Amino acid sequence: MTTTYRPAIDVAAITALDMHTHVHASVHETEPAHNETLAAMAKYFKSGDTPPATLPDLAAYYRERGIAAVTFTVDKGPTKPDPILRNDEIVELAAQHSDIVIPFASVHPARGEQAAREAERLITEGGVRGFKFHPNSMAFFPNDRSAYDLYEVLNAHRVPALFHTGQSGAGAGTRGGGGIRLKYSNPLHLDDVATDFPDMPIVLAHPSFPWQEEALAIAVHKPQVYLELSGWSPKYFPPILVQYANTLLRDRVLFGSDFPLITPDRWLADLEKTGIRDEVKSGLLKNNAVRLLGL
Repeated sequence: MTTTYRPAIDVAAITALDMHTHVHASVHETEPAHNETLAAMAKYFKSGDTPPATLPDLAAYYRERGIAAVTFTVDKGPTKPDPILRNDEIVELAAQHSDIVIPFASVHPARGEQAAREAERLITEGGVRGFKFHPNSMAFFPNDRSAYDLYEVLNAHRVPALFHTGQSGAGAGTRGGGGIRLKYSNPLHLDDVATDFPDMPIVLAHPSFPWQEEALAIAVHKPQVYLELSGWSPKYFPPILVQYANTLLRDRVLFGSDFPLITPDRWLADLEKTGIRDEVKSGLLKNNAVRLLGL
């Protein structure tokens, strides 16, 4: 790796920090191919025709709004075709847009010892600030011991691990759910991980329907567990989630949109339709994430 990411974000100048955005297209593609999975997800999220965005596209969009953004791809594992968009490209481009973009990496635990070595390289040489796991798409239980060598690296560096939890928009409404099984994303599996790796911050992405109370219980019990609220319009948040966001977990709730399927504009507008208290919003929208990421 020839490029190292170093954040150059003016924390005082940004209004929010979006913990959950996706980059689906490489700058090396002359014309991104039609992606049936993304098209199905756009239909599910009612987001219209959303073309795949490159990282420079994303940076320009967020810079215009004064919002910093964590972004990533998903490594679906050694049995799947190699992704067009790789971790190294995200690191390289994030370094060019370090005033607004924060790179997370994705490494599938099924890569075994190679996964741990790759995580070490991406942290120490690439400067990535966290890792994204999508148990449904990756088809693994987060507490499977095969993932523990990888977690050991993240734990040693105190790097956050962000896990998709709950219902998945990927495959929703398609035949057989696109082969995606929801059982992998029950947040209760992450209670083992939080117990065994107490120095690895864990971010539970999305309201964890239908296991919201399990997610809340884990976050209350394990102080390194955060709730990240992407993938849903806030106006649909269950009352118990709003209650805990306002009280016991106000310092560990995080703004995330799920761009490009849900835009930050839509998410932030709908936040005003909730019972989230005004005094909680500065932490939710920016300060909690700034602290978590060491900015």
